[in-house]
Amino acid sequence: MSAQMNQQFSTFSHQFAAAAARANRLALENAETIFGLQLKAFEKNLDATTAYFAELAEVRDVEAYKTVFPKGMQIAKDNAERVAAASQEVMGLTLKTNEALGQLAKSQFEAVSETAQVNVAKATKAAKGR
Repeated sequence: MSAQMNQQFSTFSHQFAAAAARANRLALENAETIFGLQLKAFEKNLDATTAYFAELAEVRDVEAYKTVFPKGMQIAKDNAERVAAASQEVMGLTLKTNEALGQLAKSQFEAVSETAQVNVAKATKAAKGR
């Protein structure tokens, strides 16, 4: 009886470790993707802003400022839109990852439940046989 319990405990421990490793992998892949998206948006925003400041530094008269100022507003708007789009994509990826983690947990619960039902059936059959 003790050997059987040890075997079941070992099996459940192995399943738990495998599920934890899969969950970790999913979480790390999600974090890596999110970091990449945010870094790409930051890089584009920095490039656009730097180009604008370079153009602004070359302006020498008031008339030129009048033409450069609307460009600055457009760049600020584009930067905000890029940040918003990246945030939406991050939310979508996070939702997909959470769904995958939920499915992983569900499959683990189902596997444990199935094993428990089999063991209960065996124990019930053995008790009736006595």
